[in-house]
Amino acid sequence: MGLRQHTSRRKEVVERRALIPGWNYGLGGGSHGNLYNTVCTSPHTRTIGLTRINSNSLSLPATAGVPTLAIVGRPNVGKSTLFNRIVGSRRAIVGDEPGITRDRLYGKAEWRGRELRIVDTGGIIPDDDEFIPSEIFRQAKVAFEEAAAIIMVVDGRSDLTAPDLELARLLLRLGKPLFLAVNKIDTDKQQAWVNEFHRLGIRRMFPISSEHGRGLDDLLDAVFEALPPPELTTESTEDTEDQAETPRETRVAIIGHPNVGKSTLLNCLTGAARSIVSPIPGTTRDAVDEVMEYDGRRFRFIDTAGIRRKGKTYLMAEKLSVVMARKHLEAADIALLMIDATEGVSALDAAIAGYAHESGRSVIIIVNKWDLVMSGQKKAVGQSKNARMKASKHPAERVVYEQNLRLGLKFLQYAPILFISASTGKGTEKILPLLEKVAAERRMRIPTAEMNRFLKDVDFDRASVPAKLRVRIYYLTQATVAPPTFILFTDRKVKLHFSYERFLENQIRKAFGFVGTPIWIKTRAS
Repeated sequence: MGLRQHTSRRKEVVERRALIPGWNYGLGGGSHGNLYNTVCTSPHTRTIGLTRINSNSLSLPATAGVPTLAIVGRPNVGKSTLFNRIVGSRRAIVGDEPGITRDRLYGKAEWRGRELRIVDTGGIIPDDDEFIPSEIFRQAKVAFEEAAAIIMVVDGRSDLTAPDLELARLLLRLGKPLFLAVNKIDTDKQQAWVNEFHRLGIRRMFPISSEHGRGLDDLLDAVFEALPPPELTTESTEDTEDQAETPRETRVAIIGHPNVGKSTLLNCLTGAARSIVSPIPGTTRDAVDEVMEYDGRRFRFIDTAGIRRKGKTYLMAEKLSVVMARKHLEAADIALLMIDATEGVSALDAAIAGYAHESGRSVIIIVNKWDLVMSGQKKAVGQSKNARMKASKHPAERVVYEQNLRLGLKFLQYAPILFISASTGKGTEKILPLLEKVAAERRMRIPTAEMNRFLKDVDFDRASVPAKLRVRIYYLTQATVAPPTFILFTDRKVKLHFSYERFLENQIRKAFGFVGTPIWIKTRAS
């Protein structure tokens, strides 16, 4: 095929009216008239400068002169397989279950020296009024508007259906270059199956096999022939210069159990209905992301699927979405761990937090739905008997709730806590400044000379460690950042006692900070 992912970048600066308290961005899309997909609003606004970069779902922003190609079709015809084949990676979850893809997924590829931006959409059933199918159709309409050309995918092994005919009529009315990909034609003997699909009225028709790559060269050649040739402009030259000045990207994974408000938070932060939001647990499956800049720092927010217990995942799509969520967490710099204020910290929350902590991600704890607790609509729940007794006395007191939270997540004492309402936007204005601080602390490096001056002032006699397990410490140096890792040179090669390690970590935090990030300490015999 010769397809590969392309790495060009271009910023699109948009002044938006963010529906976040304290911000005023100028919202362009509105709420799309949906109860669950409305973005958060607040009367408390002030004008600030923000750079927002078009969403790309773990790809890259739209670039001038790069055409967008939308892949559409009814459920389970092979759209995501075709998308993965063109972009050259297993970006989209693929399975036999219909309706796996829901949100728009973006990727980039290059074909015969020309760049292409690809949009994968969920399976479309135009006349279905159910919530999830209608939201998938709404997301697909956004892709229709963005696209310079559209590929409609049909299943060559099945008969034409009413949704195929209705979708074809809708796409023909758009007046954009339209191509019909008759998928699952794996051999020459199956070519005769293509004739039936002339009824759709789409002149440019290509038999393909997304799984094996058969026929894709003819399809992509035809797509580029229908598109205007690229033009080298002054703007393109400026874009090349901008690429060298692109700030380092901080990847922020939004994690938590299903239905805790992850997609609502992504929509609130970006000021657009980017993810489908519903009260149905497990609505998000593929990770969806959005790139934006704040004070010169670029953040990529990744809305991951809700992580469930292994025994609670039954469908293959659910199992794959959990695997992908953990994969995106491990690739992130910072994790926004979302807790439902009305439920408290559960064993599943602690397990998810453990994934972030053990993988060395910086963590910010986001307590969502705090407005329901404050209004008295629901009471905060604690897990232990002692926590429940405290909560019953002061169910809406933030200090008490935070104590209970720390009790359930003892290993995340370094993680800051924010209380927010993603649906109304209250408290979300604190997230970006805190992310900026945590990102800087994560990459902070302390000179060895300063570390050794600090070491001389530490009173290790205060550490509650048995005498036979104590070691003589010669010096301390920071080896790496992200997460900050320190090498402790001692008189013998032994694993540092956990009390010793915890004491030293607390002293390092007291002296230097490292807010929100785990600290790793390794020993080496000198």
